[in-house]
Parts: sequence; structure tokens; C-alpha cells
Amino acid sequence: MPDWERPDLETWLTVLGAAVQAQAAPPVIVAHSLGCLAVAHFAARGGRARASLLVAVPEPGGPEWPEVAHSFAPVPLAPLGFSSIVVASHDDPYGSFAYASKCAKAWGSSLHDAGNAAHINAQSGLGDWPVGRKLLAELSGC
Repeated sequence: MPDWERPDLETWLTVLGAAVQAQAAPPVIVAHSLGCLAVAHFAARGGRARASLLVAVPEPGGPEWPEVAHSFAPVPLAPLGFSSIVVASHDDPYGSFAYASKCAKAWGSSLHDAGNAAHINAQSGLGDWPVGRKLLAELSGC
């Protein structure tokens, strides 16, 4: 995405749409944090993918929600229209497990409980994250 410090939904959707269109077949989209919300907006606007792995869904209005990300709210809560897995942590400072569960249910996604893995990123100490690789392989049909 062009600007991580000042995320803008419309810009992110343009970039995501172009990346998907550049593929010969619908891709498997892997998204983290705000990227998960971008995928939900992409799908709500008719965007298609083969599947999506959605990791660490943030919660608009939550205690750590950055005001700079205001354009990503409200989050569409409708089925994505493609297979997906939401991976959520019980101690993610950016989004509660309950909110991620609500999104997974609304999006028609499977929910993977990552336990206490914080924001499921490099600082979480997961290393190469074999569980994530396994989930991606399941979605990819490998």
C-alpha cells in the first residue's frame, strides 16, 4: 500500500483491485490488520478472490483504533462471497477476539483461535508462523 502512515480506504481499494485484476485467475488474498477491513470493503463492492486469509482484524472505535484510519469504518458485515479464514488473538490490542468473531460470522469466514498472540505480527514472536502457512495451504488447496 502506498502510505502506511496515512491509510486511505479508497487508495487501498484501488491498489488491491489493480493487483487482483493483474492476475490470470482470482488470487488468494492474505491480509493483516487494516488490510482485513480493506478486503471486506473490496468484497462488499463486488471484488472477487479465490479465498482470503484475514489476520488480526482491528476494531474501529476500539481503544487502540488510530483516528487516521477513519475511512475504513464502518466495516461491511456481509458475506465476502469467497472462502476465508479469520485468525484472531485473545490479547490483540487493536481488536478484540469478540469483534473478530463477529466479523468472521458476518463474512462467512472460518475462525481460527490463535490464543494469546498479540497482534499476530513480527513482534508476536511467531517466527515463520507454521500455523499461518498451514492455514494458507488449506485455502490454496495445496
